[in-house]
Amino acid sequence: MFYHDGGKLQYHVKVDKPNPVFAKALQQAIGGIQGEIRVCLQYMFQAWGARGPKKYRDMLLETGTEEMGHIEMLATAVALNLEGAPLEQEKAANDPIMLATMGGMNVQHAISTCMAAMPVDASGVPFNCSHVYASGNVAADMLANVMAESTGRMLAVQLYKMTDDKGMKDMLSFLIARDTMHQNQFLAAWEELGGSDNHPIPNNFDQSLEPGGYNYTFYTTGKDDSVPQPTGRWSSGTSFDGKGEFKQEKMVPVGGIPDLGMASPKAAVQKGQEGMIDKLKDKI
Repeated sequence: MFYHDGGKLQYHVKVDKPNPVFAKALQQAIGGIQGEIRVCLQYMFQAWGARGPKKYRDMLLETGTEEMGHIEMLATAVALNLEGAPLEQEKAANDPIMLATMGGMNVQHAISTCMAAMPVDASGVPFNCSHVYASGNVAADMLANVMAESTGRMLAVQLYKMTDDKGMKDMLSFLIARDTMHQNQFLAAWEELGGSDNHPIPNNFDQSLEPGGYNYTFYTTGKDDSVPQPTGRWSSGTSFDGKGEFKQEKMVPVGGIPDLGMASPKAAVQKGQEGMIDKLKDKI
């Protein structure tokens, strides 16, 4: 159940000088893979499928609802940036600045929404949920959320650097601050769930069933010793989860060469691919 408070935005949204081209860029923060629709739906579906301690479900619902408010803020910002945008090609043809503006804006804002935001990215591609991750594993979901908040904060910082509009910088600085909190929030939840001690994920599989020597070995694939090998924290010492020792080895294939046999004559293949046994079976 959700309630609306009467239309107030979570934070100020002001545009000093409308910019239709920036409105197009802001669409990425709404419907892009780093955008607010993505995280809103991700947290909601994680919450709606959450099992175990109820507090994680409640936390996800709270933040998912906040992200809905961020969509509202950005949609408002898009609409305000579209105010006064040129719509007539004839007038724009005699004004180089107006013509350039029309060339840089998303024409769908003019012909599809009467100068309003859409659930699309900056290229006009509709949001399709392909990057909404809700695994059912609460620890895995917390890490997925840290990644989502990190790339979302990257986008907000890039948008902040793209504009000189004081109002837009103020709004974006707020969204950047909230992404700072959410990164820390989900990392804190992951830590509370056991952090690295509860890795690998899922932690309910008996690791004694994993073939020895494979689970903490970093493989390199250079064909000879002249190829530099990337070494680091991952290649030696105690593993991140504390359950093994990292080592580094050159990969040696042990699986043999696959033999799929001949194709069935019932398949749409060339005659040379067909197996004789299958041909004889068909004749019997």
